[in-house]
Amino acid sequence: MDVDLRKLRYFVAVAEELHFGRAAERLHVTQPVLSRQIRALEQELRAQLFTRNKRSTELTAAGRQLLEDAGPLLNSAQALCRRVRRASHGTSTFTIGFMPGIIVTGAVRAFAVRHPELSVQVVRTSWDDQVQGVHEGLLDVSFVRLPVDHRGLALRPVFREPRVAVLPADHRLAGKQSIGIADLAAERLLQAPDAVPEWRDLPERTGGDGAGPWPAFRTVEEKLEHVATSGGVLVLPLSTAAYYTHADVAHVPIDDIGPNEVCLAWSADRYSPLLSEFADIAAAQR
Repeated sequence: MDVDLRKLRYFVAVAEELHFGRAAERLHVTQPVLSRQIRALEQELRAQLFTRNKRSTELTAAGRQLLEDAGPLLNSAQALCRRVRRASHGTSTFTIGFMPGIIVTGAVRAFAVRHPELSVQVVRTSWDDQVQGVHEGLLDVSFVRLPVDHRGLALRPVFREPRVAVLPADHRLAGKQSIGIADLAAERLLQAPDAVPEWRDLPERTGGDGAGPWPAFRTVEEKLEHVATSGGVLVLPLSTAAYYTHADVAHVPIDDIGPNEVCLAWSADRYSPLLSEFADIAAAQR
């Protein structure tokens, strides 16, 4: 059975809005058209995707499963279209994403020398979008910092590096040679707790996390300003902490947690020899 991608996009809109009227507005279609498309999709899949009454629309178990699987499938289709369009215009590019603090110069230069026919480009990513560009076909490969959602990705380890606590320069721990993660139990973490599971799992933790009244931070620079002006701590890879210089913050090694792992990621659906070749080059540079 083939899945109609248009119906799948309609389904995702309804699943995210949980309201047929709002989803129809978002898709620029009428609500009766949208309802017919969803019914047709349910018939094709032989599964009920929503339960509806006059007051609410909810996903069924089948609907929740489809929503989980629909994103990677739609992203893959979008990425395919981008690559085909580029090829049809005679544009031969190879685009590499990298996170702040990760030096990719050697690998990029070596790959470009081997492939003078390609326009090799680099794009800076962030913690929030480090794999999004791969899924959407904007990046051929990307240097990512774990943890990431592995679904739809091929991952190859490249290197590991220590993690450090980033603190206000006048913090009681700022002058230490090293600290343990338990020393941060009373501190407010200014990043997603899942990024620092060792801190999140401390039984004696009394500090807060990013779910409190703190603003949503878009960049490391914003987080550092908050550390400097309002307190709180970050746990970052050493190269990231060193990449951002700030006179009012300090970083201290954390000696009892594991290192951050950097991997090269690309779409698991792609089998271009250029991908494995670049991965070999990147690994050799380390």
